[in-house]
Amino acid sequence: MKLNMGCGNNKLAGYVNVDQSEVCGPDFVWNLESLPWPWDDDSVDAVMFNHSLEHLGEDSRTFLGIMKELYRVCKDGAEISINVPHPRHDNFIGDPTHVRIITPQLLTLFDRNANDEWKKMGAANTPLAYYLDVDFKIKSYFAVLNEPYATQYGKGELTDEVVNAMGRELNNIFVEYRIVMVPRKSASRASG
Repeated sequence: MKLNMGCGNNKLAGYVNVDQSEVCGPDFVWNLESLPWPWDDDSVDAVMFNHSLEHLGEDSRTFLGIMKELYRVCKDGAEISINVPHPRHDNFIGDPTHVRIITPQLLTLFDRNANDEWKKMGAANTPLAYYLDVDFKIKSYFAVLNEPYATQYGKGELTDEVVNAMGRELNNIFVEYRIVMVPRKSASRASG
């Protein structure tokens, strides 16, 4: 089974399109903040959050519960695609329904390998993978450049170093993050 979570009007063929609003005509009506989710353990092969995860979990306990449910329902190695507005872009800032900043750094808190490294280093990062008994690996991510920067970068007028510095200091450089992560269950269960 594949789930398109918080689909709105953006339905995906081959997915169960899930949304809390009947108005957009989803395949399945469900408020994703209502836990537990109605899907069985290890029943999901792929998940898409396309500009929806940032709308969930204003309360941190709810967000952490969502991450636990995501881990529970996904099969080992299921591909979870997350597209979210960059937190320093007007698309994020200007929408009052955006309640949660989603970044690769945030999602790394749910990675046991990263948690282990931080423990060895004595870092203060919160080991959420252990607190919640989950383990997600970020498979890939990139930040999508806004115009005119995307064109300038494509022409070689901007270097990676300049783009990254601008992105740390200025708004509206990056439009969104595109993140793919996978749950690791076999190794986690064997070591846990």
